[in-house]
Amino acid sequence: MSLELNDVTLTYPDGAGRLTALDRVGLRVPAGTVTAVIGPSGSGKSSLLAVAAALVTPDSGTVVINGTDTTGMSRGALTALRRDTVGMVFQQPHLLPSLTAVEQVQLMAHLAGRGVRRARSRALELLAAVGLSDVAGRRPHQLSGGQRQRLNIARALMNDPAVLLVDEPTSALDHERGAAVLELLVALTRQGARSTVLVTHDRSHLAAVDRVVEVRDGRLTAGAAAGA
Repeated sequence: MSLELNDVTLTYPDGAGRLTALDRVGLRVPAGTVTAVIGPSGSGKSSLLAVAAALVTPDSGTVVINGTDTTGMSRGALTALRRDTVGMVFQQPHLLPSLTAVEQVQLMAHLAGRGVRRARSRALELLAAVGLSDVAGRRPHQLSGGQRQRLNIARALMNDPAVLLVDEPTSALDHERGAAVLELLVALTRQGARSTVLVTHDRSHLAAVDRVVEVRDGRLTAGAAAGA
């Protein structure tokens, strides 16, 4: 399992010309590792995540998700690849207010057409893994901010993705809860041999990840191992 972006360029229409969001970006995230992506607002971090998730097709270059080159794939095939292979943790959890914690997680398996009984068992396992077993029957308004973000992570893992893409998971949390969420993401990455990309403005927890890269004006600057 791994994620690879090879010589990726992405541009958007900008008046009479085009704006370069990503400029010949190369990134490889081996299985079982976490790469943090930092950079100022507007530098290209969100565009990198969108390309890595196969939500946006680059102008040139290739994106390889868990051994599958996405070049030329149909919209339906890309949707299936994302559903089965990519987990996304958004900055805001976007939980459904009427569903309990376990139902939020189960929903992902339902969308993938998987069996209800097995889905509930898997959902309960994931809630236990993120420390939410005791709140499985609660709805979002009954959860703290840290609990909602951990639920967001459990939901992203429901279909056992090879690639995990995480957007600012600690932005709405205090330092202690943010550190706990990042520690959880690292542990789940190791346990599941996943390739995780973490976009963040928070530099205070970067020692926990394997590698840090910086995006500026669409260009990627590779850093050393975070703990080095």
